[in-house]
Amino acid sequence: MSKKQSFYIQNDLIMLFIMFVCVSLLSIYNAQQLDQYGSNFVLQQILWFTIGVGIVAAIQYLDIDQIQRASVLIYGFGVFVLAVLLISPEAIAKPVNGAKSWFQLFGVSLQPAEFTKITTIIYMAAVIHRHKQKFEKPTVKSDILMLLKILAVVAVPVLLIMQQPDFGTAMVYLFITGMIIILSGIDWKIITTLIVSITAFIGAVLGFIVQFPELAKTVVGEDQAYQIDRIMTWFDPTQSTSDANWHFNQAYMALGSGQLFGKGIGTPQVNFPEAQTDFIFSIIGESFGFVGSAFVIFLYFMLLYKLVMIGLSIYKHSPFAAYICFGYLSLMLIHVFQNIGMALGIMPVTGIPLLLISYGGSSVLSTMLGFGVIYRIAVENSIQNDYLFK
Repeated sequence: MSKKQSFYIQNDLIMLFIMFVCVSLLSIYNAQQLDQYGSNFVLQQILWFTIGVGIVAAIQYLDIDQIQRASVLIYGFGVFVLAVLLISPEAIAKPVNGAKSWFQLFGVSLQPAEFTKITTIIYMAAVIHRHKQKFEKPTVKSDILMLLKILAVVAVPVLLIMQQPDFGTAMVYLFITGMIIILSGIDWKIITTLIVSITAFIGAVLGFIVQFPELAKTVVGEDQAYQIDRIMTWFDPTQSTSDANWHFNQAYMALGSGQLFGKGIGTPQVNFPEAQTDFIFSIIGESFGFVGSAFVIFLYFMLLYKLVMIGLSIYKHSPFAAYICFGYLSLMLIHVFQNIGMALGIMPVTGIPLLLISYGGSSVLSTMLGFGVIYRIAVENSIQNDYLFK
C-alpha cells in the first residue's frame, strides 16, 4: 500500500514547483515596491497558487483514459466560454485596451483564452491519438487528413480570440499547434511545405508593416494601432517614439542595472508599467542580477527537460498523454521565449506573461490546470514503469 501511495509523490515536479513559487513571490514583492497600483499582489498570488494546488490535487482523482474520453466535452466547454465572452454585456466583460478578453465577476478578472489553451491541447492530443489508431499505416493522404483535423480544432478558438481581438494570445495557439504538428509524425514533406508557406506569409506581413506602417494601422483599426508601433519598435528601437519604445527602454534598463548579483530584495529603482506581470523578468534581472536571471532560465530548462522525458517515457503506454506533455511543453516554451525575449529586446512587446512567475489569476490557474494533468501523467508513468520491472 505504501508503495502505491509513493507514486503520487513526484519529488522532481514538486521541487520545481516550490522553486517557481518562491521566485514568483520574491519577484512580485520587489515589483510591488514600485507602488504602481496600490494592491498587495503577493497575497493575491499566494491565493492563486493555493487554489491552483487544489486544482492539481483534484485532477489526481482522474485517470488519463477518463480525461481522454471527456476531451471533446472539455474542448467544447472552453470554446463555449469564449463565445459567451464575446456576446456578454460590458457589465461583466468590459473591454480593456480595446480588447474584450476578460470576465469581471465579483471583483475578479478571468481570461477564458488562458484556460482554453489547456483544453485545446487536450483535445488536439485526443484527435491525433484517435487518428493514429484508425490509420496504423500512415500515407500522405492520411497525414494531410490529420493535419486538417488539427487545424480545424485550433481554428475555432483562434477565430474567437481574434474577434476580441487578442493577437498575442492567438499567436501562442498557433505556435503550440505548429509544435504539435511537427511532433505528431506527419510526413516531413508536408511539414516542410507548411513551414515554407507560413514563413513566406509572415515575412510578407512584416514587410508590409515595415514599409507601410500607417496603412497597416488603418487595416488593423485604431484600437489595435499600438500593435504596429510595437512591431516597428522591435525592428528599429532607435527610430521609434512610441510607448512601446519607452517600455522597452525602461525594462531593458532595469534588467541591465542589476549587473552580476542584483540590487537585492525591496530595492527596485527603475519604474515601468506592468512590472509584476509582463516585465517580471526585468524585475528579476534588477533584483537578482545575471546570476538570478540565469537561475530562472535554468528552472525553465529543467521543467522543459522533465516534460520531454515524461512524454517520451509515457508514449508507448499512452500516446494521448505524450502529446499532452508535448503541447504543454510548447505552451511553456513560447511564453518563456516571448516574455524573456521581450525584456531583452529581441521580441516585440506583448502582454504574454512569464508562466509560473508573473502575477495573474488566469495565468496561474490555467498553468496549474495543465500542470495538474502533467502531474497525473507522471504518476501513471511511474506506475507503468514499476509494473515493467516487477
